[in-house]
Amino acid sequence: MKDEIIISEEKLIQWIDSTYKSFKELISYYKCAMMEVETKFNVLNEELSLKYDHNPIEAIKSRIKSPESIINKMKRRNIDNNIKSLEENLFDIAGVRIICSYISDIYMLRDALLKQDDVRLIQEKDYIKNPKPNGYRSLHLIIEIPIFLHDRKKLMKVEVQIRTLSMDFWASLEHKIKYKKNLNENIVEEIRTELLDCANICNQLDERIELIKTKAES
Repeated sequence: MKDEIIISEEKLIQWIDSTYKSFKELISYYKCAMMEVETKFNVLNEELSLKYDHNPIEAIKSRIKSPESIINKMKRRNIDNNIKSLEENLFDIAGVRIICSYISDIYMLRDALLKQDDVRLIQEKDYIKNPKPNGYRSLHLIIEIPIFLHDRKKLMKVEVQIRTLSMDFWASLEHKIKYKKNLNENIVEEIRTELLDCANICNQLDERIELIKTKAES
């Protein structure tokens, strides 16, 4: 578990006040980029549901990092405290999470998204084929897409996470449990082991469901 660097409320307010207009403007651009990505996936879901007779997307979730989270991450990574450095170095300010029914849907959606000529892949991390040590599984993409403003086009980066229902269920509960305070170290280690076992069970469930789907389609 990483130690959080918590900045004081006073420093947070000072930083936001000094760059308020630029920061607010940049965040609005990230919100626009997030909406663009959501629209792309909604269109894919509609089109692919006709082709494959099922909706590959169960849910779409999105979020913008809070100012405090952004500043804390900049401090941890020793990024210069200005808007330009923020935009050039942090790629997960805007995040879109896609929840799928099946593992195969994850890669189908990934391929369909990256074929679009206005989407550029910056980075891909496949934690499904290569899970994290704690059992976490998900496909992470950093993409760059254009947003069209009234007087110009601007390229923005968005983090996309694509995972199954069971992967999302495990990750959500693991996050809540992991950050419980005042736990005995022995209990913490026991919980880590149990959570890893649960992650493996979720993976077995996903693989079994995938086999059932294949059998049903054939």
